[in-house]
Amino acid sequence: MNRTVLALSLTAFVSIAAVTEAAAWTRSGSTTTPRGTYSSSASGGCSGGTCSRSATASGPYGGTASRSGSVSQTAPGAYGYSRTTTGPNGNGVTRSGTVSRY
Repeated sequence: MNRTVLALSLTAFVSIAAVTEAAAWTRSGSTTTPRGTYSSSASGGCSGGTCSRSATASGPYGGTASRSGSVSQTAPGAYGYSRTTTGPNGNGVTRSGTVSRY
């Protein structure tokens, strides 16, 4: 009886962990052109009602640009978002706001 309960508990835990992990993702890649190789990577996921994403791109001359952001539901039919973009010279822009449907 105790082994059965332990086995069922372990199975439930692994199933929940797999569902939680399935919400996360990562990607990376590169492209070679006559000017050099450009590489990029991105990751994201959802947890606790908030989804987020971040991405980085690098050029052949050392410049790197990045963007990160998130969105979450603030009320039924209403969402808040925020994102920050940083260019290769270190200058950044942050945008945020709300979107609602009616």
